[in-house]
Amino acid sequence: MTLFHRSTIIERQWHPRTRGIAAMGDTLEFSDIYQEVKGSWNDGRLRFGRQSVVYKSSKTGKVDSIPAAELSQAQWRRVCLGQGIKLTTSTGHIYKYDGFRDTDFEKISEYFKAHYKVELSEKELCVKGWNWGTTKFSGPLLSFEVSDSPAFEIPLASVSQCATGKNEVTLEFHQNDEAEVSLMEVRFYVPPGDTATTEEGPEPVEVFRDSVLSKADVIQATGDAVCIFKELQCLTPRGRYDIRIYPSFLHLHGKTFDYKIPYSTVLRLFLLPHKDQRQMFFMISLDPPIKQGQTRYHFLILLFSKEEDLSLSLNMTEEEVEKRYGGKLSKNMSGSLYEMVGRVMKALVNRKITVPGNFLGHSGTQCITCSYKASSGLLYPLERGFVYIHKPPVHLRFEEVSCVNFARGTTTTRSFDFEIETKQGTQFTFSSIEREEYGKLFDFVTAKKLSIKNRGFKEKKGIKGKDDMLEDSDEDQHDAYLERMKEEGKIREEANDSDDSDGESDESFNPGEEKDDIAEEYDSKASASDSSAEEGDSDREKKKRPAKKAKVVKERKPRKKKPKDSGAPKRPMSAYFLWLNASRESIKAEHPGISITEISKRAGEMWRELGKEQKVEWDGKAEEAKKDYEVAMREYRESGGGSSAPSKKERKKKGGKRDEKNKKGKSGGGRERERERERTTGNDSFKSREFISSEESSSESDRGKGKRKRKGSDEQEEEVASTPPSSDSGSD
Repeated sequence: MTLFHRSTIIERQWHPRTRGIAAMGDTLEFSDIYQEVKGSWNDGRLRFGRQSVVYKSSKTGKVDSIPAAELSQAQWRRVCLGQGIKLTTSTGHIYKYDGFRDTDFEKISEYFKAHYKVELSEKELCVKGWNWGTTKFSGPLLSFEVSDSPAFEIPLASVSQCATGKNEVTLEFHQNDEAEVSLMEVRFYVPPGDTATTEEGPEPVEVFRDSVLSKADVIQATGDAVCIFKELQCLTPRGRYDIRIYPSFLHLHGKTFDYKIPYSTVLRLFLLPHKDQRQMFFMISLDPPIKQGQTRYHFLILLFSKEEDLSLSLNMTEEEVEKRYGGKLSKNMSGSLYEMVGRVMKALVNRKITVPGNFLGHSGTQCITCSYKASSGLLYPLERGFVYIHKPPVHLRFEEVSCVNFARGTTTTRSFDFEIETKQGTQFTFSSIEREEYGKLFDFVTAKKLSIKNRGFKEKKGIKGKDDMLEDSDEDQHDAYLERMKEEGKIREEANDSDDSDGESDESFNPGEEKDDIAEEYDSKASASDSSAEEGDSDREKKKRPAKKAKVVKERKPRKKKPKDSGAPKRPMSAYFLWLNASRESIKAEHPGISITEISKRAGEMWRELGKEQKVEWDGKAEEAKKDYEVAMREYRESGGGSSAPSKKERKKKGGKRDEKNKKGKSGGGRERERERERTTGNDSFKSREFISSEESSSESDRGKGKRKRKGSDEQEEEVASTPPSSDSGSD
């Protein structure tokens, strides 16, 4: 059939990895061989054996086995990933594997001749880029050929829909979420046939469509279902669904959503008991997953009660059941509901059901209670991997595991965490596992020969270490973070102590200052009793105690610059500056027009290059200049020069005396100056000695006020004694 096609050109970048070849007697093994699955390349291992050809995907662990007796044709072709092999079986299946080298052709060709009696022929692909050619349907492949050479091939299993127009056929494809670029559709133009031909038979477009749909993965619910399971409880996706079993796919019918799952997408089946021993989980692993909007479900999990029974009758005759399923099923069956579902799924999917192995936890069950991503669930150590149920479900094969780690729980020492790290670098942490499960899980991991990240730590502690690691007490465990916090706390305490001591030495000492402040606060309460005043003092002291501990940051006053003495001798220059003054002119002569900064830079380089012997001369001149300066400074001071600028020692002595005076008379001197100003300005608030003494004798209730007056009694007596007595006192 000659036709014209339009399709999207897709460019991809491939990153092949290092590949190894193992030849062991009657087998040939190749690693890093790629298989195209719905637009993405999955790597794996390919083994040619005398009985079969086996390919195992590294991503999913799925195994494709091709019996050697069924191999009918083999082609060697140049593809995008180097060299590839196309194998055709007598049953009509086609398998393609890429990633070989040119040097592998001879080995594989000889092996095929010797063991499979099949010749490995070379086939060239057409790279002309023409879009007009002929289509050929060979098994599950649609081949578009130009000049009898295939230009491209379309796996019909990837076709999700086929639509026709007047002279066009449109193929739509299943989308793969893991493919960076996906091919959405391809359109073929089919020329109309002769009038005589079309009158006798169907149109060429219809013939083309029927040929595609006969091999395409288009799910069509034609006919009756084999059996129906009503209202089954489903955990993922959540809800209750009616499950209708068809010969080629599984139909989940719910109140809101419907899912059609082809049996070809089922990877594994699991039947796992619940920890309460009253329920059973039936888990179906899917690739590709089922979709609900942007959500992907890689696992279908059903929950059954052990006590629920069912009598099932298949919608088939006994002869059809025997012919199609070979004794795996019978027309009428009865038993537990989970057993019926498992038996039917095993027969239709043609895969084994995985059940727990010999592992038994501390409680006698085959699972461990733990948490993953803040959700509680059950972890099942199986014979070939780990399964976590249920939110989100996780399946980790031992082949994917790089190492495991036992870690102390973050919140309490009564539990621990079990970490699994995959070879791709992904880490799964199962937390809040009871410490009683540690011994059982550790023995299981050791028996499976998995790499334990912290094995050295446990082996040093011996058998006792298994329990010691999970003890409640942390005394024998070294906590680096706690030690660091303790050290930082000590440093902060020492810094606070030093700041407090410095602050106390800077403050002026006045034993009566605090009491004066308290007395002033109680001046307005003239009627208060002595007891209330004393209670107020004690309360005031309690309130002030925590205030002392607080660190007070004082603002430092800017230092005043010492006035420069113009008559004092100049300070001596260092050896470098003496050399620079002598060498400046020579530097300018060598570099005419050089700037001042460049002179300094050049001089610094030259000074570093000078040897010790050359620098001795300038060091001697600097010492002589220093001695001359000291003599000149001594003579200058003896002659009376520099009196306005005292030395540092003199300034310290004077400063110390001034501080002592300020400490002794800080409050008294300040009040004395205030009273002096009041007296000179004629303020009426000035009170004579007689008035003060009479106030003290007349009122006993104003002790808070009298305290302050008695504090400065010494200064007041001196001040009053110097004033002449009044007329009233003279008359008395």
